[in-house]
Amino acid sequence: MLIPFMISKIHRARVTGTDLDYYGSISIDEEIMEKAKLKENQQVEVYDCTNGSRLTTYVITAPRGSGEIVMNGAAAHLVNPDDIIIIVAYGLLEEEELDSRSSVILFMDHNNHIEKIVNGKI
Repeated sequence: MLIPFMISKIHRARVTGTDLDYYGSISIDEEIMEKAKLKENQQVEVYDCTNGSRLTTYVITAPRGSGEIVMNGAAAHLVNPDDIIIIVAYGLLEEEELDSRSSVILFMDHNNHIEKIVNGKI
């Protein structure tokens, strides 16, 4: 049986912009993506701490070192610049894999700099 498991989380990032005319997704600074073990086009959940909205989208790469977290397309109606969000990637694991896997969590500051990285069981 496959069980959804949190692979990584970017905790309390600040949305730096929105682009309604883009065809969809969330743009994330390439350095943040690498540290969170996210790949371009990977599915993620976005939880808006500011207004409570939740959505599913996919990741595209923003310029390395830019600190950009940009909501694109229809999602830009649900999340606004300066909102604080949590971005979570899940994977499907076999039950016997669960005890040997851990998640990576990035804790962000208000400027989308990584304050702390935790690798381990939640």
